[in-house]
Amino acid sequence: MRIGVDVGGTNTDAVLMDGMTVVSSTKTPTTAEVSEGIAKALRTVIEDSGIERATIDGVMIGTTHFTNAVVERKHLTPTACIRLGLPATVCLPPMVDWPDDLRDMVGGDSHLAHGGHEFDGREISEFQPDEVRAIAGQIRDAGLDAIAISSVFSPVNAAFEEQSAEIVRSLIPDANITLSSEIGRIGLLERENAAIMNSCLRQLAARTIDGFKAALDELQITAPFYISQNDGTLMNADFAKEYPVLTFASGPTNSMRGAAFLSGLRDAIVVDVGGTTTDIGVLQHGFPRVAALAVDIGGVRTNFRMPDTYSIGLGGGSYVTPLNPPIAMGGSEAGGMKVGPRSVGYELTEKALVFGGHTLTATDVIVAAGAEDIGDASAVSHLDDKLINAVQERIMDMIAIAVDRMKTSATPVPVIVVGGGSILVTGQIEGASEIIKPDHFPVANAIGAAIAQVGGECDRIFSLAELSRDEALDQAKGEASERAVNAGADSGSIEIVDVEEVPLAYLPGNATRIMVKAIGDLVEA
Repeated sequence: MRIGVDVGGTNTDAVLMDGMTVVSSTKTPTTAEVSEGIAKALRTVIEDSGIERATIDGVMIGTTHFTNAVVERKHLTPTACIRLGLPATVCLPPMVDWPDDLRDMVGGDSHLAHGGHEFDGREISEFQPDEVRAIAGQIRDAGLDAIAISSVFSPVNAAFEEQSAEIVRSLIPDANITLSSEIGRIGLLERENAAIMNSCLRQLAARTIDGFKAALDELQITAPFYISQNDGTLMNADFAKEYPVLTFASGPTNSMRGAAFLSGLRDAIVVDVGGTTTDIGVLQHGFPRVAALAVDIGGVRTNFRMPDTYSIGLGGGSYVTPLNPPIAMGGSEAGGMKVGPRSVGYELTEKALVFGGHTLTATDVIVAAGAEDIGDASAVSHLDDKLINAVQERIMDMIAIAVDRMKTSATPVPVIVVGGGSILVTGQIEGASEIIKPDHFPVANAIGAAIAQVGGECDRIFSLAELSRDEALDQAKGEASERAVNAGADSGSIEIVDVEEVPLAYLPGNATRIMVKAIGDLVEA
């Protein structure tokens, strides 16, 4: 049996699954100390099911903890960056595009050194060990031990990054080092940004994941636990400590994977309605469509794999407020009323009218319309039909516009609706061929975590003047498979699920960018 847990900003959801069957599920408010909410959710699903703890094979956890740390500028470790690329790249030093407050918090300590490679593996300049050794001494003297190392085109040839890491460790034995080639894709600045973020989050990752382990120990659960990645796959706890940035946006990803499992569809649009926001994503072959462009995290551009999602300020806790003067407008406003983006969030059960509160929320309107039986319906009996109809129409318009934004053609497509706030979806969505709200839709995110496999990815540029296309593909597939195994996959179950080739006509040597994704089942404990 597996337990899937998804820790969101409002709720912590948990589900116990026996194979492909949902045995029990729960929603509990997320706590300031994340491990407390997880322990409560785990205890609930175990007690409700009556199972023996020894029958649990694994616990899969998705969390927004590390994303929130960057966005909220909290719990970040000062980090130094060493970039290998002189004499090139001088005009754009490390962290040049970071918001000032985030750069100041991380320290903004950056160093340039000789090295780097061209796309085909040729050296830009000779690597100089003494230069790196001097830089490492400066970093040690500054009292820093979190270090990110980047090099031009290191996904093609990571030798200079690896040599630099060895030199740094010889001077700073306890150094926390992130190599950009292990995280990001081809682009230097975005890959470097991801590496710096990873280093500044590692101390928090260690504390957080140890907290998860403490919660499991408290409940006497001895099964291994895994952390959700943002591509819909899992990584073991030790791997997650090393690469916390790979958890960014894992919440929406889990919801999409859960939606695919519950609906049986592999290609569709997923609308995940929570308490504060609605996330819209696209399923392709059962996995989230990956964003093609650089993704902004807390004001910083990164280029590691991220799901292509679009979020709007609409959820079950969204405020419904009167406009002054009361005029009908577009956007989130309708009939003199505005829906969102402000929300009562996790305080819905305290502040909404149907729960004895004094705030008119989207949930209140849905109850007043008779579309859902939650709380005390008499508390919203005074709402007039004109307001109810206008707000419902506005909610559906907001969702329809967001869905249309994620489509690549005008052809109607299936739309899967999940999430605890999906009670707001009461009508047809323009552009949808059908609307599916599957069983267990409120905990699709936890189900997505529970059913996840383990994945690995390769994104490299190959010169087909030096090796054949088949040899390049074999190398890329081998690297992706190796990364999946390192993350906890059974080597005998590895499957290549996606291969993308992009010829780069602007580069010499018949250059081609090859991106490969491999997945496999978890190694049996």
